Amino acid sequence: MKKEPFDINVRYFSWWGYAASFLLLGALGAFPGIIYGITATDKLDILKESQPYLFWYLLYWALIAAIFTFITTIQKRRAFDEPMRRLGQATKQVANGDFSIHLAPIHHSTKLTHVDVMFQDFNKMVEELGSLETLKTDFVANVSHELKTPLAIIQNYATALKEPLSPEKQQAYTRTIITATNNLSHLVTNILSLNKLENQEIQLATEPYNVCRQLTDSLLSFEPLFNEKRMTIQANIEERVNIQADPAMVEIIWRNILANALKFTPVAGTITLSQTSDHDSLTVTISDNGCGMDDYTLNHLFDKFYQGDHSHNSQGNGLGLALVIKVIELLEGRIEVTSQLGRGTTVIITLKTC
Repeated sequence: MKKEPFDINVRYFSWWGYAASFLLLGALGAFPGIIYGITATDKLDILKESQPYLFWYLLYWALIAAIFTFITTIQKRRAFDEPMRRLGQATKQVANGDFSIHLAPIHHSTKLTHVDVMFQDFNKMVEELGSLETLKTDFVANVSHELKTPLAIIQNYATALKEPLSPEKQQAYTRTIITATNNLSHLVTNILSLNKLENQEIQLATEPYNVCRQLTDSLLSFEPLFNEKRMTIQANIEERVNIQADPAMVEIIWRNILANALKFTPVAGTITLSQTSDHDSLTVTISDNGCGMDDYTLNHLFDKFYQGDHSHNSQGNGLGLALVIKVIELLEGRIEVTSQLGRGTTVIITLKTC
């Protein structure tokens, strides 16, 4: 960044100017006293001798005071008044919804002052606010789109049912409406759950429960779908491990991970679930030999409404893994995901035990 000449001149002049002024002040201020002390023999003589010099002496002090006042005023305006004016104007722009504002530092990066640091913090704050505003806008747009799709299906097929149709078509249209209604209900439930998690309105349970039993129940709930795709399920779960959490919230983790493994694993594929524990943590590993993910999809895996494989859009709404990561963060746990295209995905979840 280019240095501002005026600012540098004022800074250097202030240091050297103050030093030179004090030296000059001491020399010229002491000189009359020395002369008076040599030439005068008593107090009356000192008063008489000093009268011719009094005007110039007072003028000298007035000039010194004026110089110090001028220097101090310039420094105050440059170092405080002008930056505060810029900050005030920038704050008004942010309050009006302009998050593109950026305050450049006053000094060079090697000589930052507290005002420069304040400007940097302000820029970071505006950047974060801009990101939040973008996320909010994207979230509203995505929710609107996701709500519009099932509502359009329901409206179109309900309108078609008003016409004379064969029993087969009536049943097919009715099943489509029921499916769209279930998807809509699932979407609204996920949105409400995500909102509660983000605002931390959900309190952790005070009573521990057996998470191994919950893992088994979650696995069994998918049994009809596993059988439909002729999938092989390999499970290795301990008899009992207690964790202290809300069972309904933790179930979100298992059901969403298992649902994704089921969705992206081909017919006759394999899903492996293993669970281990030590003295203070529980580790659950869910692997599949499905289609896998590329690096870009892996980096955006937990983004709201993001779906890497658009061929499965009708089977989800892109909020499941966003819910998973929020629950894990609330429980102060960890999640690791590794994947390779065409070779499958492995998800490792670690939670604290009682």
